[in-house]
Amino acid sequence: MILNRQREVRVALRPLESFLRRVKRELGLQQSDVTVCLVSNAAMAQLNQSFRKKKGPTDVLSFPEMSHPGGRFSPSLAARHSPLATDLGDIAISPATARRYARKHGRPLGTELRVLMLHGVLHLLGYNHETDRGEMDKIEQKLRKRLGLPQ
Repeated sequence: MILNRQREVRVALRPLESFLRRVKRELGLQQSDVTVCLVSNAAMAQLNQSFRKKKGPTDVLSFPEMSHPGGRFSPSLAARHSPLATDLGDIAISPATARRYARKHGRPLGTELRVLMLHGVLHLLGYNHETDRGEMDKIEQKLRKRLGLPQ
């Protein structure tokens, strides 16, 4: 599900919802719930300060619902323990910050938002590019290629 809680940047939600379904399918997470909330720069700055102790807005933050042994979520393990859908967590994205990065990288806003959604889902699955010696980056690059996103 994608919620638009900001008015700074116009965003087409249907293509993003379709892409989120595709990411979930690619990762075998069809039975899992992910909520993406598009927020203002001010709201993102508050989240960034509250949860990461960093000033100012960032482009994407992830809030995993489950804690999992070893820091990784296993969809197949979750399915064995519960026949119901699993809530992976929430992703907050600032379209205003994403637009700035899109311009910097010379790509459309929609593409940048897709990149951030994929990045956020990987964080929900327990990957952390700040501590994993490149593991998340390798997986993300592989998935970007499969999903038609720029490297």
